[in-house]
Amino acid sequence: MLKSLLLAGAATALVAGAAAAADLPRRAEPPPVFTPVPVFTWTGFYLGTQTGYAITDNGPIRTQGNDPFTIGNVAAGFRPARIRAEQDGLTSLGGGIGYNYQFTPGAGFVVGFEADATWTDISKRPVYFSQRGDPAAFQQTLDWLGTVRGRLGYAFDRVFVYGTGGFAYGNVLYRSRFFSLAAGNPLAYAGQFDGIETGFAYGGGIEYAIPTDSFLNRFNFVGSLLKADAITLKAEYLRYDLGSRNVLVAGGLLPAAPGSYTSRFRTEGSIIRAGFNYKFSGF
Repeated sequence: MLKSLLLAGAATALVAGAAAAADLPRRAEPPPVFTPVPVFTWTGFYLGTQTGYAITDNGPIRTQGNDPFTIGNVAAGFRPARIRAEQDGLTSLGGGIGYNYQFTPGAGFVVGFEADATWTDISKRPVYFSQRGDPAAFQQTLDWLGTVRGRLGYAFDRVFVYGTGGFAYGNVLYRSRFFSLAAGNPLAYAGQFDGIETGFAYGGGIEYAIPTDSFLNRFNFVGSLLKADAITLKAEYLRYDLGSRNVLVAGGLLPAAPGSYTSRFRTEGSIIRAGFNYKFSGF
């Protein structure tokens, strides 16, 4: 009898202990923390710099006489009715600033605007000699080129492909000088224009945002000082056209140089350039 009571008491104690243990909190592993992957967006302001290669069109400089004497000289070939001029070369350093807005981060359409200026210092200096030796010298220079353009394209995460177009302007120098056959070839006719011409520019390009873990970002000292969000590399083609202008080439510099001529110049060409931008947060 006593043995039965002891067994029953032990069983009751075990059941009570198991029930109490069931009420205690469980030591389960905490759920994993989900960290979303940042999605790159092109939205924001940017500023940067670029350099490139300029290819000017070899369109002719045309000259006509404005009176019977000078008209006859052009017709006889003593002064050039047209002379071709072209000049290719590296452009100097330029810079720009702009803003992009991306409609959907990651991949999506991007619109924006950009203003830039590039020091070009492109100069053409063709020289002409008639069959009897009449000298004529021309100069056509584009000192610098500026643009204010819209941009529209599509972003594939960190790759942005775009087209661009808008207003262009630049400082040009047009000069014509016709010399006499007299001893020393003194200057007989001269005319020039030095000022700003306006026109248009259009083209396209591709831009790539360097990932933050790229080794190239180790050299991004300026971007760190400016607190830029990203640095981007770009390659771009621009076609520019600043129109044409007539320049009066006046005579009277010598007794045997009556009348005047008109020389017509045109400035247009292409620029292939590369550069980088510092991108900042948008709103």
